[in-house]
Amino acid sequence: MNELSPKPSPWWRPHIHHDRRPFLKARAKMAEAARSFFASQSFMEVDTAILQVSPGNEAHISAFATEIVDPAGARSRLYLHCSPEFAAKKLLAAGEERIFSFGHVFRNRERGRLHHPEFTMLEWYRAGEPYQRLIEDCAGLLARTAAAAGARDLSYAGHFADPFAEPEILSVAEAFDRHAGIDLPAMLGGAEPDRDVFVDLARKRGVRIVEDDSWSDIFSKILSEKIEPNLGLGQPTILMDYPASEAALAKLQGDRRFAERFELYACGVELANGFGELTDPAEQRRRFEAEMAERQRIYGEAYPIDEDFLAALAEMPEACGIALGFDRLVMLATGASHIEQVIWTPVAGSAQAQ
Repeated sequence: MNELSPKPSPWWRPHIHHDRRPFLKARAKMAEAARSFFASQSFMEVDTAILQVSPGNEAHISAFATEIVDPAGARSRLYLHCSPEFAAKKLLAAGEERIFSFGHVFRNRERGRLHHPEFTMLEWYRAGEPYQRLIEDCAGLLARTAAAAGARDLSYAGHFADPFAEPEILSVAEAFDRHAGIDLPAMLGGAEPDRDVFVDLARKRGVRIVEDDSWSDIFSKILSEKIEPNLGLGQPTILMDYPASEAALAKLQGDRRFAERFELYACGVELANGFGELTDPAEQRRRFEAEMAERQRIYGEAYPIDEDFLAALAEMPEACGIALGFDRLVMLATGASHIEQVIWTPVAGSAQAQ
């Protein structure tokens, strides 16, 4: 059951479902525990629309497009959302204060052991609270859901983490220094980071760089190859204080080189991405336009900007928010080796986990 079949085998075959069923039963218990956790914190569960004017505006997140036909036959394009974020923030603007969404989201160009084109995202927001408060939520949620699954440890690819342990807090700068020997704050000291220096540092560390890689691309490659495999080993890790260029929807810190963003890791796997939310619509528009220009350069397409979202952002209170990949959490709590083992009805189109 731990290897991929060379040929697709339908998940509904009784022998395959029999092998997957323990993971799915644990998933159901973990979902119930997650909802119980948020209820204990006075959150309201919200159900946001999947069809959106814009799926999101991050350069490397790809969407599924469809069209809506009105009664007169006129057609216009809509997208399956990549996250409930735009809709959830509109609800914050409307006056909601503590909300969570537990539902399916869609991302194209993504499929593998840890990625699925349709997956479950657990996303929550706190109005009027600092983003550090989300770290407490992460610790509580890990403990509550692991206990529901009967898991003593989280595990993946031979790595383990204690879901009941207090998370390690590590800045991105500390992680780059510790695991890659790179002084990141020094690189961010000027008006623009020096790409050529970054290229040289990456290549000396065995990271493959191509000619059109941007500074951000190089950052992501070093992070994924040299940093992430060392995070969340033994205990969960909170990786904090990302460079401003790597946080398109987050507020900047007092040191404007860095943003109010963190990610949660366990067993070398990214589980969640949290922000102190940006509430300046003009700045958000500027960032969206820059991201879509980069997407146009790389993929030859860009997504529209949701003007209604920007209007709501002007009314939205200060808030923090975070998105957690629930399927990945189930994987780690159950010891599953492939994401399709923990999804009730995987999308057709590739080999299934056997």
